[in-house]
Amino acid sequence: MPELTDLTVKECLQALNQGQVSSVELTRAFLKRIDALEPQLHAFITLTPEKALQCAKDADEKRARLTKKGETIPALLGLPLAIKDVLCLAGTRATCGSKILESFVPPFNATAVQKLLDAGVIPLGKTNTDEFAMGSSTENSAYGVTHNPWDLTRVPGGSSGGSAAAAAAKFAPAALGTDTGGSVRQPASFCGVTGIKPTYGRVSRYGLIAYGSSLDTVGVLARTAEDVELIFRLMAGFDERDATSSDAPVPDAVCGEHTDIKGLRIGVPKEYFIVGIQPEVEAAVREAIQVYEELGAEIVEISLPHTEYALPVYYLIAPAEASANLARYDGVRFGLRVEDGGMLDLFLKSRGRGFGAEVKRRIMLGTYALSAGYYDAYYGQAQKVRTLIRADFDKAFTQVDAIAAPVAPTTAFKIGGHGDDPLAMYLEDVFTLPANLAGVPGLAFPAGFDGQGLPIGMQLMGRHFEEPTLFKLAHAFQQATGWHKRSPAL
Repeated sequence: MPELTDLTVKECLQALNQGQVSSVELTRAFLKRIDALEPQLHAFITLTPEKALQCAKDADEKRARLTKKGETIPALLGLPLAIKDVLCLAGTRATCGSKILESFVPPFNATAVQKLLDAGVIPLGKTNTDEFAMGSSTENSAYGVTHNPWDLTRVPGGSSGGSAAAAAAKFAPAALGTDTGGSVRQPASFCGVTGIKPTYGRVSRYGLIAYGSSLDTVGVLARTAEDVELIFRLMAGFDERDATSSDAPVPDAVCGEHTDIKGLRIGVPKEYFIVGIQPEVEAAVREAIQVYEELGAEIVEISLPHTEYALPVYYLIAPAEASANLARYDGVRFGLRVEDGGMLDLFLKSRGRGFGAEVKRRIMLGTYALSAGYYDAYYGQAQKVRTLIRADFDKAFTQVDAIAAPVAPTTAFKIGGHGDDPLAMYLEDVFTLPANLAGVPGLAFPAGFDGQGLPIGMQLMGRHFEEPTLFKLAHAFQQATGWHKRSPAL
């Protein structure tokens, strides 16, 4: 049997179900690896080893009890999992990577987290994130930078960089992330793992501390499409506590032993292969598309003509929603409270000291876009163009079953590489933002490596609520290639 930390989600569950390993042994193995390597990576903000081991002990006792009675074992019973620190886990602090929530301990679980706890997962801790999920590098965290396991001088991507690094470094077989503008897919690409951004409304946002309410989605990162699908399906489904939650039925699993994709049509948008893209990234994605053709898929060139407007549209809508969502952090009800002067000083000093530079920048951008005299010119116009971007996808999906594209223009960049240039950082999201604006699902997975040994990811985007098509295509690719089997040498 291989090292326990080398096991995928599927392999962990098989070992647990066959009695080859206990949940306590499995959890201890991951905690030992975290203890040895976490100082190099800083993938976590908060670790909960005692809680994890107690949960693992309870899981082993529950398994023995249910087995003796001949009753059904919960699907993920005893499986360790890492959780991004923007999702509420009762009794464990949820900082959102911000000083303003440094001491916030939620009394309840996010719905996505609760569903996985019900399925038997063991929470290892809360992973690092750009503050309030605003960033593409995990450099904006108030608790320090996460390092890329493939090259410690580089970023892991963001904002789910801690979760991606944890999955790639085998700190956990899987991790939860969130994707508002690419925050699952871009870190998955940079760290060489697989990650899903579901259809908007497919997974409940209840208990996800909001950034952009019309864009936020809860996703999963793991090493294979099959693993991601398993956890995604258990999180998905209607939740009456989330007004944007969809009651569309959760589909059956499609990742099988021999996945056939013959006849599926894959669109290749010309707008995603632009001047400035790293040549090795384009070459790897085009080679991956060639693999699909060899597997029997039909490749179709398509156009998504409003793609060029996605970046400015996103950076009007998302900051506007952030400005509204973050108004609640006022030093009065919860979070950091700086009592130094009158009521106005309380507001100003609590927010001034609690928020980092990038969050302040986006609050100001959003407040300006929503202000009297500018609302129609900026926010209103952006919403109109968002409708056009969604219409582009709707039209494309009358011709194809999925769309293939790069995840990011480059591989992982150096820590500090974008310095004080926020626009350069925003450009990292140029290929991921359109899916969030349109609300369609996107799945990122490894498709190669560049000359420096850094992972290259590609993404597939699908029709609303057709995640199974993306899982089927990604699983077929991973059956035919071995990129996802490579691991960083830590």
